[in-house]
Amino acid sequence: MTSPATTSAETAAPAGPTPRTAATVRTKAAPAPGRWLSRTAVNGVLLLSVAYTLFPLVWLVTAATKDTGGLLSGDAFSFEGFDLGHNLSELASYNDGVYLRWYLNSLLYAGGGAVVCALISTAAGYAFDKYDFRGKEKLFGVVLLGVLVPSTALALPMYLLASKTGLVNTYWSVLVPVLVNPFGVYLSRVFSASYIPDEALEAARIDGAGELRAFWSIGLRMVMPGFVTVFLFQFTAIWNNFFLPLVMLSDQKLFPLSLGLYAWNSNTHAEPSFYPLVVTGSLLAVLPLVVAFVALQRHWKAGLTAGGVK
Repeated sequence: MTSPATTSAETAAPAGPTPRTAATVRTKAAPAPGRWLSRTAVNGVLLLSVAYTLFPLVWLVTAATKDTGGLLSGDAFSFEGFDLGHNLSELASYNDGVYLRWYLNSLLYAGGGAVVCALISTAAGYAFDKYDFRGKEKLFGVVLLGVLVPSTALALPMYLLASKTGLVNTYWSVLVPVLVNPFGVYLSRVFSASYIPDEALEAARIDGAGELRAFWSIGLRMVMPGFVTVFLFQFTAIWNNFFLPLVMLSDQKLFPLSLGLYAWNSNTHAEPSFYPLVVTGSLLAVLPLVVAFVALQRHWKAGLTAGGVK
């Protein structure tokens, strides 16, 4: 005869995993077929996107090693007939090295213009965020309206203003219009509100720092990820700018790379020998953008990390 205690223990003890429990364990151990297919589809789409993005760059690298015959033959994706050294030599010596002059002009327009624009935008965004003054929000609304106006629509008015002031066909006719960026002001205000605490500025004022010293020593350093972001956006926009130099400049010695390569490309139908110059020059024109993004990406990473901590 079985005792009540023994019967109760046998009833309470589990007899082993039921078929339903075992199926659940197997399901957790191996991913479902539908989930595996969805992951494969996402990875496939990403690989296609990367291939689509890198395809022009790969073509540019291989085509820059071809002479005129190799480019016109249509076999640009092979390194047969490697002629990159000759192309670089011709590029540097053609028309007394005018390409190098265009390269320096682009570095001046994009580098100098982007640094000054980023500094102005950061200071303006800092002022809109940290100071209260009459009509602040209305003035900021005007800045936002400037974001909606395309730059091409302003080219003719800026040309008329430059003509009145005698700046047409000078470096200043391209530099001055790119020193202000409404989107950079908006972005800088957002960064200032996120990265610069009011307590730090109050402590600086208590220690005797003026407003300019507080901005330069504290505010600008805290908002450096925003400064770098505005700089990269403006550097890319100025480097690729075409319409404004086309309107303002007529002297080839003042051309940026975008306008100079366009002038060479216009001559390729009459003189096919310009094809290697245009392709090799386009490859070299990409390098400053790549260097800028690679060298400054750590500031973006620092900004994203700070935002995650907050």
